[in-house]
Amino acid sequence: MEFGPEDKPTKVADVAIHCGDLTEESRLEEFRASIRLPEDIQAPLKLVIAGNHDFTMDIPAFKKKVADVKPPLDPELVRKAYGDYGEWRQMFEEAKAAGIVFLDEGTHQFGLDNGAALTVYASLWTPSFGDWGFRYPPDEGHEFSIAKGVDVVITHGPPKGIMDYSNDRKRAGCPNLFSAIARARPRLHCFGHIHEGWGAKLVTWRDHLTETPSHFTDIDNDKSIVVEKLTGLRPSKFDLPEIRQEKVEKVERFREDRCCVSSHCTRDPDPLEHDKQTLFVNAAIEGTEEHPLQLPWYVEFELPRAD
Repeated sequence: MEFGPEDKPTKVADVAIHCGDLTEESRLEEFRASIRLPEDIQAPLKLVIAGNHDFTMDIPAFKKKVADVKPPLDPELVRKAYGDYGEWRQMFEEAKAAGIVFLDEGTHQFGLDNGAALTVYASLWTPSFGDWGFRYPPDEGHEFSIAKGVDVVITHGPPKGIMDYSNDRKRAGCPNLFSAIARARPRLHCFGHIHEGWGAKLVTWRDHLTETPSHFTDIDNDKSIVVEKLTGLRPSKFDLPEIRQEKVEKVERFREDRCCVSSHCTRDPDPLEHDKQTLFVNAAIEGTEEHPLQLPWYVEFELPRAD
């Protein structure tokens, strides 16, 4: 996916984040296009992770996928479409000159041009069956080693209970991920994967966590706010005329900005309270046939100064 001239974000950011699914079919030409997308964004640092569609990045999964095809595929045709094993990584090595950094799973630290220190935890893994990349069986779970002091968590999939409803109205998020986030309490957790879950929510944590944190028991819903979600933008036949007009005006304003803006600094109406709140953002920009492009997010909050 690439931004068209009328959709390309114009705001300047300190950091841009891509939460995975750089491609649809993990082909070489798609990776080249996916690198052009962050190149178009005005930010000195652009952090990128993979998603389940980027299966050639998960080399063991890709090798198995190829080996399972019967009759066997012509290796030269595979190489032509998907490149050599790990060829994508060389593309991202070359993209570092444009400020694009591919993150493997784990903790990463950055000093920003604005003088702030940024600690990021990244994970590419999502719960699913089949032959996608970076997947784990839902009944087995996954260990997300998010330490206290991490500022931003970037994952491909959502935590269970937070903007993770799929089209069949089932929650598709990971309970292990929710528990890890609840214990670490980062300032921001951004993800994608569940496209229909686009939106943002400022969550206030309860003072004392349960032994196995979940969205049922460990969120103080009275002190949490939904920043925005798709139903707040798209018209419904049940909308009153004033609600419909409010949605139209809101969408027009966002379209002018070419993004959805949410600021949570000290002087804002809803400042982010570190270690008490986490801003969750489902940043999936690929939408439906009716709404093919969902707005990117532009969020502001404060970080500690670098030493």
